[in-house]
Amino acid sequence: MKTTATRRGDHWVLNGSKMFITQGTVGHVFVVLALTAPGLRQKGITAFILERGMPGFSQRAIHGKLGMRSSDTAELIMENVEVPDSHRLGELGAGFVNTLQILDKGRITIGALAVGLARGALEESARYARERRAFGKLIGEFDAIRWMLADTQTELQAARLLVHRAAVLADQGRPYGREASMAKLFASEAATRACHRAVQIHGGYGYTREFPVERYLRDAKLCEIGEGTSEVQRTVIARELLKA
Repeated sequence: MKTTATRRGDHWVLNGSKMFITQGTVGHVFVVLALTAPGLRQKGITAFILERGMPGFSQRAIHGKLGMRSSDTAELIMENVEVPDSHRLGELGAGFVNTLQILDKGRITIGALAVGLARGALEESARYARERRAFGKLIGEFDAIRWMLADTQTELQAARLLVHRAAVLADQGRPYGREASMAKLFASEAATRACHRAVQIHGGYGYTREFPVERYLRDAKLCEIGEGTSEVQRTVIARELLKA
């Protein structure tokens, strides 16, 4: 993190930028994390509320994404943006901890998104396998296709259960950080595999825009990156496992 917030009397001056912000060009209110005490690392991060139209605050749309193109994504730019102290969100230096408190729920959401993409890929693949004929019979009669469908169905159900488990724990107010990471990790990677198989089942047509599976594959990849990469989720899971 490089964005800074420097205190000047009863207000703060923010400088820096933020990348890949969802709804960044259409939003009106933004929560921005900035370094208020750079030497303290995570304990020196504070959250601030910014509003569209503040002098020095601008948004730039990001185009050319691989997938999720219907989701508005932008870069936020802050050039000497003056923010009153009343726009500070939470305690000074508590921004990092507060963010972690809401990040786990975001991971459950990404897991649910991945389950939906995997389901779409499976439904399209099954439909195509029941209609497409090759070598004198429906492709759904070939074991190679059946096994891909079976693998996707199995992983889809496992992913759904992991997401449900994490969501139930969150609803009950019980610890769920590890479960959220497990759900997000497995569901996102399972979705990518499901979409990859879907393209393969469609053959050459799967590589065109005539069928939706190519889009599903492009969209699914973000689930392995957003709200913490797969590598981050594995780190979280292992750290919890190895606690004394």
